Amino acid sequence: MDFTYTEEQEMVRQTVRDFAENELAKDARERDAEEKFPTAHVKKMGELGFMGLQVSPQWGGGGMDTIAYSILIEELSRVDASAGVIASVNNSLVCYGLEKYGTEEQKEKYLRPLAAGEKLGAFCLSEPATGSDASAMLTTSVRDGEDWIINGTKNFITNGTQAKVHIVFATEDKASGYAGVRCIIVDSDTPGFIVGRKEKKLGIRSSDTCSIILENCRVPQKNTLGSPEKGFSLAMNILNKGRIGIASQALGIAVGAFDAAVAYSKERVQFGKPIAAQQAIQFMIAEMDVRIHASRYLIYDAASRKDRGLDFSMASARAKLYAAETAMFCADKAVQIHGGYGYIKDYPVERFMRDAKITEIYEGTSEIQKVVISRGVLKG
Repeated sequence: MDFTYTEEQEMVRQTVRDFAENELAKDARERDAEEKFPTAHVKKMGELGFMGLQVSPQWGGGGMDTIAYSILIEELSRVDASAGVIASVNNSLVCYGLEKYGTEEQKEKYLRPLAAGEKLGAFCLSEPATGSDASAMLTTSVRDGEDWIINGTKNFITNGTQAKVHIVFATEDKASGYAGVRCIIVDSDTPGFIVGRKEKKLGIRSSDTCSIILENCRVPQKNTLGSPEKGFSLAMNILNKGRIGIASQALGIAVGAFDAAVAYSKERVQFGKPIAAQQAIQFMIAEMDVRIHASRYLIYDAASRKDRGLDFSMASARAKLYAAETAMFCADKAVQIHGGYGYIKDYPVERFMRDAKITEIYEGTSEIQKVVISRGVLKG
């Protein structure tokens, strides 16, 4: 399959790379240390069209394909994985779901400002007692006239402290399992909507992650996204797209670590010559290069299938599983190539190593990706 970049895709890569290297890179280390949300950068990302890259121009988006979107997230994450996940959640988990399943009224009210970067979105599925087993959620949605009354707590919500629009999953009928799950759009200014404490994390520390508490939140039933009885399948379908974004984030982390390792290996002299001349270093670089290329083609395969209207659930699971492993591998080898300097914060590779781990966990752990893949193989 030919994945030669189109002129439009090349333009996206160069535009995002210029922004990442000239703006994000300036304070990425400081924001990581201070756990500071990149407010000004996110505003600029909205102005550049990064926050709704694939949304139809009808709703103020860029109307680009999924490979262009993958390029966006890779290039952001190559410099700052926190910026990468902020954009990924807004694009994949919020804008994509609203455009695919929303009513015209919902798109006008929510999708348009989200695509323009005027508002930020969040996806509220996980709970303190439920992660991979999302169908066991405890958050409830009870009908009261023309409204929903929502109660519960959501956990590990990316963009949670900053988002104005939240895609919330709750159960109307626990006995019905998957069929009882509802998907509801909730504004952050809804009475009873409470932003919980911000988590202190190992990595992606410039991205905010928090809990969301809903106490008798009254939301109109017209805010239901998609068919009420299809809430769980809607979540799974959105996550399939989200996994392409996280795979692209993992790829960006791997590329950032690889680039740093290659540059350092040419500069660092030991035993009278650059360490790049040592076969041990060359072998590590070769392995990193192969895994990066394999990850990129797995991601583009998933992206291409999605854009052609084919089932892409297995393809996105493959991409996320392998790209996450590649991010961990490349970050580890980059630290090893840097030696003692790789273990201190003066060099970016220790941040890449911390950032890489989460890609094996969120939007479906690596173990869940293996479940998806194995079920698809055995079903066939």
